[in-house]
Amino acid sequence: MGITLGHLKRYQDIARLFAKHGRAIRDLPEELVAGAEPSAAAATPAAEEFAKDLEALGPTFVKLGQVLATRADLLPVSYLTALARLQDDVEPIPFAEVEAIVERELGVRISKAFSEFEPTPLAAASLGQVHRAALRDGRLVAVKVQRPGVQETITEDLAALAEAATLLDAHTEVGRRYRFADLVEEFKKSLARELDYRLEAQNLVELAGILERFERIVVPQPIPDFTRATVLTMDYVRGRKITKIGPLARMEMDGAALADELFRAYLHQVLVAGFFHADPHPGNVFLTDDGRLALLDLGMTGRVSPELQERMLRLLLAASEGRGEEAAAIAAMIGEKLPNYDEALFLRTITTLVADNRSAALQQIAVGKLMLELSHKGAEAGVRLPAELALLGKTLLHLDEIGRALDPQFDPNEAIRRHAAEITSERLKSSVSPGNLLATLNELKEFVERLPGRANKILDRVANNELEVRVNAIDEGLLMEGFQKIANRITVGLVLAALIVGAAMLMQVPSTFRILGYPGLAIACFLGAAAGGVILVINILWHDRKSQNKPRR
Repeated sequence: MGITLGHLKRYQDIARLFAKHGRAIRDLPEELVAGAEPSAAAATPAAEEFAKDLEALGPTFVKLGQVLATRADLLPVSYLTALARLQDDVEPIPFAEVEAIVERELGVRISKAFSEFEPTPLAAASLGQVHRAALRDGRLVAVKVQRPGVQETITEDLAALAEAATLLDAHTEVGRRYRFADLVEEFKKSLARELDYRLEAQNLVELAGILERFERIVVPQPIPDFTRATVLTMDYVRGRKITKIGPLARMEMDGAALADELFRAYLHQVLVAGFFHADPHPGNVFLTDDGRLALLDLGMTGRVSPELQERMLRLLLAASEGRGEEAAAIAAMIGEKLPNYDEALFLRTITTLVADNRSAALQQIAVGKLMLELSHKGAEAGVRLPAELALLGKTLLHLDEIGRALDPQFDPNEAIRRHAAEITSERLKSSVSPGNLLATLNELKEFVERLPGRANKILDRVANNELEVRVNAIDEGLLMEGFQKIANRITVGLVLAALIVGAAMLMQVPSTFRILGYPGLAIACFLGAAAGGVILVINILWHDRKSQNKPRR
């Protein structure tokens, strides 16, 4: 396998990272994972070190960590917890470079497009940084600028990751099972979407439409004329990060109402709209000056199909209420069964997990952590749950943290139960949309049109005594053949038994015909019985083996 000099160092970094933290992969030998507690509520020191090592390797690996945070089938929950909080905070790029990028992308001098453009960034991350600015009409905006050369760096890193994934898939059992090359390809597509700020602008517009009814939630809107692939201009949000709220501000705000509104908004996104903001860590949720919550950074989003929405709602309710058997049955229904699937182990594991969480006070249960544990424990028992479920778990993990920051008494489980009826009602309303109604009417029209003809055919067959009902029952011929074989074996066994009894009796009859000093006729009967017994045993074993190898119908 050829490795170019351009990504040799990165390849070596990946090899060192895997060698150092490979024990977190659950399929490695048991003694290697003994120190990792998959049910730990908080990130372990080893998990925190793994997150820090990814941060040190740069933007590609920070994003890789965020993707791995949704793979509960690969890593213990303690690692998922550490990766779910992964954020990058790096040195900002010089303003001269920012100015050059903005002017090149917008095709106009920065002083002509903006009346004000602050050189010091509001925040700097590995992919880009955000500056406060003002348009010529005085409207305050935030300008997100992608770092120069970041796409080339990511391309080189992805090439090294692809090399490592191919090597693991070809030479390790864990690679063959989890197909790391496919994971890298999925990661590559995710990064490509995140690097195109035009897609993030579309996400902002779509999410704002979904959350329009929630008065306490605000989503900044993009400025299309000043948005390009590497420059995103959007409304400036006046406010503070949730983590920066002081005691005085807590007294002034209605934390309970804000936490409930945020949780209800996310339930609506996931279980009704099917499109949600998948990275609501505390740094991406602001408390605005007018007392609302602003959702920022929509580079990472998730989508859920209508079929999966229904089952995820049922799973959330079952888990939040401690109904372990029902949660296990739903999880088995929506998951992909792997070759090592053990139904009894899966049901027992999930039931025990939900029951263990139920034994604690409901307010102490972290719903997000429970969802991640469901995915991880399910994978151990041979069921790979949908990636959307782990992404939902990661999202809820952040919401648990934010909800309790807003209101220490916030109970996410009670919020789920309280809003379940509303969510179900909204799902019913969405199902009777004009498009769905039209499809249903078309199916009904087709059924009504074909019904008379089908009914006539059935009635004609009944009148002519031609109606047949086919039932896949027992094959009588095969059953009789089996009885015949049993009868034959019993008959042969009786004949052999008679030969043995007769030979024993003939041993007492004097005879001049002798074999080995014994009456010849008796010995002949004994030998015949022995030969017949051997043949019968061979025949039974051969037919039984042939029956086992025959394909079942």
